[in-house]
Amino acid sequence: MQHRPTLLVLAAGMATRYGSLKQIDSFGPHGETIIDYSVYDALKAGFGRVVFVIRESIEEAFKAAMRRRFPDEVQIAYVAQELDMLPAGFEVPVGRTKPWGTGHAVWVAASEIKGPFAVINGDDFYGYESFKLAADFLQNSTDESEYGLVAFKVENTLSEYGAVSRGVCGFSEDAYLTSLTEQTHIIRTPAGIAVQDPGAEARLLNEGELVSMNLMAFKPSVLPYFEAGFKEFLQKNSANLKAEFYLPDVVNAVVQSGDARVKVLHTPEKWFGVTYPDDKATAIQRLENLIQAGVYPENLWGKIPSPSI
Repeated sequence: MQHRPTLLVLAAGMATRYGSLKQIDSFGPHGETIIDYSVYDALKAGFGRVVFVIRESIEEAFKAAMRRRFPDEVQIAYVAQELDMLPAGFEVPVGRTKPWGTGHAVWVAASEIKGPFAVINGDDFYGYESFKLAADFLQNSTDESEYGLVAFKVENTLSEYGAVSRGVCGFSEDAYLTSLTEQTHIIRTPAGIAVQDPGAEARLLNEGELVSMNLMAFKPSVLPYFEAGFKEFLQKNSANLKAEFYLPDVVNAVVQSGDARVKVLHTPEKWFGVTYPDDKATAIQRLENLIQAGVYPENLWGKIPSPSI
């Protein structure tokens, strides 16, 4: 059997709308974070190592929180994501304070990627079946130019308290991605689920339409695309202090180039997360329901989950 894949957790976000450090906020009955549940599910699904991308300003608090929770047997590494971490020949534009985005987070972590890996957001709950889809794909796919995207039904990814950003998937009859379009303002309206991005005409999404929550399954062969994509982004957006280099933009560019294929892996799980402060109570209740249903033990790290592959 090949080495177990790595889980890359993007946890450097500013949490502007949430208002506090949600990466280490407590949601479970024993102070568990959402990251705890993701790591638990990933280990059970067959992942063997966890790499966290964090900001230096939260490094001490984040590491302390993780050390308190994770068993010693869990292999962990940390990577810093900072504004001045740029390819040679580039400088931070004067006045730029906004982080570079999820694509940049993967780029800065390249040195810690030694084999197949999956990417997740640190503040999103994906569910065990989602991680199992990613782990099985990485274990079974032998084509180095084939990647995977775990996709959710859009209605399973909405917040009750405001708009969310999602990557809307287009795919072929044989479930390979044809397009991935980042939509930054998806919201439920009386007329249905609508995309209302600034400067664009509002349109409705179909129930059952698939979206990305940044749970991607990659081989190391994808990393040069992040390097090239980030350089191109910097060249084109030197005057745009708010532009972000999104992970889905890299995936879409790879697909459009024809250099690689991305298999769409449809998960039955229902997402939840904490985009807004009011999301917290919902997340706590959802986790309590899952504990009562026997999906998780009450004390998550009382026993290390055995991998199923």
